[in-house]
Amino acid sequence: MSEIRSMLDMLLSQNDQEMEFMPIVPLGEDEMDEQEKGSLPETLPVIALRNTVLFPNVVLPITVAREKSVKAIEEAQKSNKWIGVIAQKDSSNEDPSPDEIYSTGTLAKVVKQIKMPDGNITIFIMGRMRFKIAEYVQSDPFYVAKVNYLEDIYPKDDASFDALISSIKDYSEKIAAQSPNMPNEASIVLRNIEQQSFLMHFVASNISAKLQDKQAMLEEDNITLRAEKLLQLLQTDLQLVELKNEITNK
Repeated sequence: MSEIRSMLDMLLSQNDQEMEFMPIVPLGEDEMDEQEKGSLPETLPVIALRNTVLFPNVVLPITVAREKSVKAIEEAQKSNKWIGVIAQKDSSNEDPSPDEIYSTGTLAKVVKQIKMPDGNITIFIMGRMRFKIAEYVQSDPFYVAKVNYLEDIYPKDDASFDALISSIKDYSEKIAAQSPNMPNEASIVLRNIEQQSFLMHFVASNISAKLQDKQAMLEEDNITLRAEKLLQLLQTDLQLVELKNEITNK
């Protein structure tokens, strides 16, 4: 728990307008069961995020400044606290239209809200399940969309998938150990993650990959192919880290 608290302190000390932060590990969160899935809303208030993709079971703090996003979160807080979170294609766009937002996002639960000294609101959202936009049914004062929830396709060959996850963990620990900007808590967290899908999503949230590559992982239904995409990105990331360290040492 001390590692989680120190990560939380680090996150709360940062303040930038709707940008990505180091995610926090949720404690004791499993995949949604069929009963929970059956009670999910058909329509969601939707917010667009800059520079980040939210994955299922990852907790992400975001500082909200846009009027549309603030109103969408206020609406979520009044009802069931569910909100749709989608990455926008161009981070410089202050008011993206539906065409400028990806169609696949993540259902999220608002788990905590903090009013910052500058008047902005920082919320902690937990990703729960992927969805695809069917249609937008409201645009003002915030976006509301009808959504179709997406199920993960799990592998039949558990041994091969286990080996793939083991490789992801090995590469992630190597990158964490060799990256000077990576907090010490990252290695500790990686060693203690047992749930395979959460390990993938936690690593995917933290690697220095392009937004488009992370979005491609989120859109992939087949969890084995999602893991393979992640492993390829990790291999590239490790090569870059090793090259940077080599140049620095020289």
